[in-house]
Order: sequence, then C-alpha cells, then structure tokens
Amino acid sequence: RGGRGGRGGRGGRGGRGGRGGMKGGTKVVVEPHRHAGIFVARGKEDALVTLNSTPGVAVYGEKRISVDGPAAADGTTAKIEYRVWNPFRSKLAAAVLGGVDSIWIEPGSKVLYLGAAAGTSVSHVSDIVGPKGAVYAVEFSHRPGRDLINVAKARTNVIPIIEDARHPLKYRMLIGMVDVVFADVAQPDQARIVALNSHYFLKNGGHSVIAIKASCIDSTAAPEAVFRREVTKLQSENFKPLEQLTLEPYERDHAVVISEYRPAKKKKNKQ
Repeated sequence: RGGRGGRGGRGGRGGRGGRGGMKGGTKVVVEPHRHAGIFVARGKEDALVTLNSTPGVAVYGEKRISVDGPAAADGTTAKIEYRVWNPFRSKLAAAVLGGVDSIWIEPGSKVLYLGAAAGTSVSHVSDIVGPKGAVYAVEFSHRPGRDLINVAKARTNVIPIIEDARHPLKYRMLIGMVDVVFADVAQPDQARIVALNSHYFLKNGGHSVIAIKASCIDSTAAPEAVFRREVTKLQSENFKPLEQLTLEPYERDHAVVISEYRPAKKKKNKQ
C-alpha cells in the first residue's frame, strides 16, 4: 500500500524521505509549477519535484520518478527523470508548498547559498538553475562539507566552499555577483551574515531568501517578535522586505523572509 509517501515519516529529520506512495507503474503526470524550474508530479499523491540533472543518481536517498519525454522524429521517446523534493527536509520546498509568491531562483540564476550543510537542498537548487546557472554553496562544518563536495563532483554548477560565512572575504576570489542570496545558517547574527555577504556579492535589485529559526535567535521571545526584529535589521541594511511566510506544518517556529536588495529608486515623472 505504500503508506503516505512523500511524508518521509518525520522519523528523525524526515527519515529517508517518504518511501511509500509514488510506486512505479502507477501513471504519474509531471506538470510545470508556476515557479520556473520546479514541477509537480501528479499521481496517487502529488509531490514537488525538480528535473534531475544527474539522471540515475539520487543525492540523499530521495525518490526518483521517470516519465516519457516528447517523441523524437523517429518515434523513440527518451525517459526524463525527476527527483522528489521533500518539504520536511528543505526549507525552500516548504516555502514553495506554503505558497510563497516568488523564490527568485529560476533557470540561469546565480545563487549564493549560505548554510549548505550536506547539499540536500543545494542539489534541488542546482536542478532548478540548470547548466547556465550556478550555486555557490558555503558550509563551515567539515563533516557535512565532505558530503557537499561529493554532491558537487557530479554537478558542475555547484561550487562548494568550506568556509565561515561570517568572513566572506575569504572566498571572494571564488564568487562573482549573484542574483539571489539564500541563507539557512541558524545563527543569532544571521541578518548580519546575510547583509555582509550581500554587500560583497549580491547585485543591486537582487533578492535574499532567508530561513529564520526563532529559537536560534532568541529562545525566550515569541517567534513573531523575533521575525519582526530580524526584518527590521534587514531594512537597516538596505533590504526591502517583500514577503514573510511561516513554514507550518513542515517546521515549527520557522519563517522565510524574502527581500529585495537596494531596489531601484522610482523615478518621479517630471510634469
């Protein structure tokens, strides 16, 4: 019967990522999501998926779905493979399923990803931005950093950087200007870390997507108060907040805040 699929059992941080559901043989239709580069697999249960840029290879034991591609001139069809994106293991997937207006990460984007950990979410961002995009993945901790480097071996658009995001000058030689800064560093001074990196690498009019874990910043205050304070810090650093979204039911006391960096000034029409 395949259980509830996609849920990942939630056993210790999402277990292996949803074993049941999505059985081969059941007819699965893959449709584009309204966010470019993301897809929805409609079968017995719907799942968020990204186009696998390394077909045949799973990054962290996630489910893969193959569907027939368009027929070629000689009538043969190639298989197209997608990877299921589990919102219990990725804050970005949780934000997309929560109905965020835009994540600003699309095919061709250059993304600076702070707090890349072992590269589970990074691999999906790598799928989204595709061969013309790039993901600069910064992770300070060496053990997940090893896994991140292994992910990057198969994915040429991932540039792993094992450095402290508090010191962006250490990796300034590796990074060009980026369109989006994504941060999930779970540090009390997260807003400062994001601002520091943005001042160096984020283009004017670029965007930041920040996953805020309330208990990491101030475990004594109400989560709403913590989120508001972080938004105020971002505003003081030249960010214009566009939207804020809590990640219920996937994460407790988490929010994603999306802002525009140094937005272009509106020109006043001369009468």
